[in-house]
Amino acid sequence: MSNIKALPLLEPEVAGDAVPCCPPLTERPLTAEEAERTAAMFKALGDPVRLRLFSLVASHEGGEACVCDISDVGVSQPTVSHHLKKLKAAGLLTSERRGTWVYYRVEPSVVAAMGQMLGSLG
Repeated sequence: MSNIKALPLLEPEVAGDAVPCCPPLTERPLTAEEAERTAAMFKALGDPVRLRLFSLVASHEGGEACVCDISDVGVSQPTVSHHLKKLKAAGLLTSERRGTWVYYRVEPSVVAAMGQMLGSLG
C-alpha cells in the first residue's frame, strides 16, 4: 500500500497578480511583520554571491537554471547550495528536482511586489 498522494499543479502567478509583500513605502509605515518579511528578502540579496546567483537564475534562458549551470561563481558547491537555500528561504527562488539536478526559478510574484514597493519612491 502506497502513501504517495498526487498534488495538483498550480499555475505560476504573473506579475500583475502579485500580492505585495508590503505596501509602497510612500503609502504608509510598514508593520513590524511587513518589515521583518521585507528585510529578509533584501538581506538575502545583500550578499554579492547570492545577488550573482539570483541574477544568473533570473537572466537564464527560459527563466530557470539548473544548479549545474550556475555554480561557477567563485565559491565551492556546498557554499552555492547554502546561498541558494537562503534565497529560497527568503521566498525569492523556487526549485524543482529533476533526476539528479535541481532547477531554480525566480519567484515572479515576490520580485514584482518588491519592485512595486520600491517603484513608488521614484
